[in-house]
Amino acid sequence: MGFMSEKNNNFKIKTAVLTISDKGSRGARKDLSGPVLKEMMEKIGAKIVYEQIIADEKAEIKEALIKITDQISADLILTTGGTGFAERDITPEATLEVIEKEVPGIPEKIRADTISITPQAALSRARAGIRGRTLIINFPGSPKAVRECLQAVIDIIPHGVKILKGEITEHQHKHKN
Repeated sequence: MGFMSEKNNNFKIKTAVLTISDKGSRGARKDLSGPVLKEMMEKIGAKIVYEQIIADEKAEIKEALIKITDQISADLILTTGGTGFAERDITPEATLEVIEKEVPGIPEKIRADTISITPQAALSRARAGIRGRTLIINFPGSPKAVRECLQAVIDIIPHGVKILKGEITEHQHKHKN
């Protein structure tokens, strides 16, 4: 049963999309990954409450994540960019400095599901975690990789958000036989 089941019809995830790109922030490159995240989340009924493109600067990333969680009160922040090996790729480090709890299973599932598509998925340093009642997930910067990675977890995100919001307090386990 996916997210679009009957019991989720009135549930909207307030989602922020944060693109981390030096060139994108200067207008030297068009952001193609942020729109992929936005489109995929809107298809499952999410409401995009914030979008921004910022440079690969740790202080700027941390400031944006804190603002989105503490002032805008988004349920979910999806970042794109800065998860690789390049010297300026510091999104995971900035994320770790603002979250209160890490959620390692999300990037583990993403890597497990996408490594069969491209072995380079093993090189991702993406992280996921919780700050307050907001789930933050890092994604790569390539539109193709973003689509593949979000597809790996798009059906479990709503459940996690509902728990954070206090809408699910008891669990009825539905395990595959």
